This record gives sequence, structure tokens and C-alpha cells, in this order.
Amino acid sequence: MRKMSDMRKGGSQDEVIPIVDRNIISERNTDDAAGDTDICNSAAAVILTIISVLLLVCTFPFSMFFCIKVIQEYERAVIFRLGRVKKGGAVGPGLFFIIPCIDQCSIIDLRTVSFDVPPQEILTKDSVTVSVDAVVYYNIRAPMAAVCNVADYSKSTRLLSATTLRNILGTKTLSELLADRENIATDLKSMIDTATDPWGIDIERVEVKDVRLPQNLQRAMAAEAEATREARAKVIGAEGEQKAARALKEASDIISSSPAALQLRYLQTLATISSEKNSTIVFPIPIDLLSSFCKKKEE
Repeated sequence: MRKMSDMRKGGSQDEVIPIVDRNIISERNTDDAAGDTDICNSAAAVILTIISVLLLVCTFPFSMFFCIKVIQEYERAVIFRLGRVKKGGAVGPGLFFIIPCIDQCSIIDLRTVSFDVPPQEILTKDSVTVSVDAVVYYNIRAPMAAVCNVADYSKSTRLLSATTLRNILGTKTLSELLADRENIATDLKSMIDTATDPWGIDIERVEVKDVRLPQNLQRAMAAEAEATREARAKVIGAEGEQKAARALKEASDIISSSPAALQLRYLQTLATISSEKNSTIVFPIPIDLLSSFCKKKEE
């Protein structure tokens, strides 16, 4: 009040007003609350751990059946103590000790797992409805990520594989789907592996098993293929007849230039017929002999 009266009476005077940032205050309050929460959590954890150990001691040796865990060479165990991951990451293989009251153990299998993608009704790029199924092989690369980053890694991988199969095959034509399975499988593997990488899952192999076509489309394709084969057979038969006629023409030209060659051909035909042990042999009479007889009669 005195300052305001002095300013009114004596003129303007400089006054310094402190400015406090509210964000800084809120951050300090948040840090203080987090620190208090951590202290409370650590104290509660210590108390619960002591109580659990006392219960284990009181129920010894029966409690050892629940405290000692054994996992195989191909398995890893992720231990949560009071909701937090235990230091050191995944445990195993071999023998380890847990406190049943405050520890929760999740065992992850590291072996390769395979599953069938259910048949998916897919509309191809050229508007053909087909049913396609596939098989996927995967393994767990990072057990911590498989447990902490996804609720059910197996179910999530199956659903993702089915969705990716529909998305990829929807951009292909029917001919590409039937003839280019290797590239389709490579694209499927790449997309599924990229999506499951944050989950600690490694996709080893993806294969398209079967492509089922509608019955009417199968009949149409079979009729088309049969017509194509018949047309090709007719063309091949015509080409064969053309080549045979050309060869016969060349043979007739050669035989007509030499009368003795025709007689030798007659003898060769007789030898071929006699080798088959036929009871009747047809002997060809040269036309030249008949023409000579006809000339004598005319004279």
C-alpha cells in the first residue's frame, strides 16, 4: 500500500515482480511423488519378501517343491517379482529358485513352432475368388520381448499371418498365384517378420500350401486346357503329314530315276512280309510288265 501511495504521490518507481514457471513446479511435484512412491514400493517389497521367506522357513521342507524350478535346454524362464521383471533377464536352462508368494514365472519355448493358417477366401486382382491356406514356421528370439511386449505372442502371430496372407494375395492375379509361389512366400515372410520383430519373434519360413478354385472355374480351365491340347495335336499332326509327304516325294523322285531301285524295294517288301510268318503273301507285279503285255496284244 505504501508503494502504491508513493507511486501515486512521488511518481513512478521500478518494482521487481518474481515470475514462477508452473511447469517446473509440476515437474518437481511429480518427481517428488514418484520418489515417494518408489520408497513405499521398495519398503512394501522388502516387507513382503521377509514374510514370504519366513513362510518358506516355517513350511520347510515341503516348500522346496514349490521353490525349485527346472527348465530344459530349449526353454527360458522370465520371472516377475511383485509385478516387475527380475534383474538379469530370462533365466535358464537348468535349476533356479523362486519365492512362490511373490514370484511369477513364465516359461518360453525357444524351439521352432509351426502352425497352419486357416483357409482364407481371397478375391484376386482379376476378380477370381480362391481359397488359400499356408504354413508358418517361427521361433522365439527374445523371451523378454515375447512376454512383455505382447499379451499372447502365439495367437497374435496366427492372426497377423492370416491378415498378411489376405493382403498380399489380394494384389496378385490368378496366374501369378499359381505360378509364382516362391516370390509370394518370400513377400509373406518379409512382412510378417517385420511386424513380429518387436515381439521378439523370428519368422523362419512361410509356404503356401494349397490354392482351391471354385468347381465351375475348374471345369472352365479344364475345358480350355483340353481345347488347347487338341489344337496343338492337330497342328503337330498336320506338320507330320507335311513332312511325310515331302519325304515320299523325294523318295519317288529317287526311285523313278532308277528302275532297279523299284525292284529292290519290291524285294525288301517281300522280305518284310515273309518275316512276319503270314500264310498269304501278296506279290506286287510291276506295271511295266503289264504295259509290255498290253503293247504286244495291240500289235
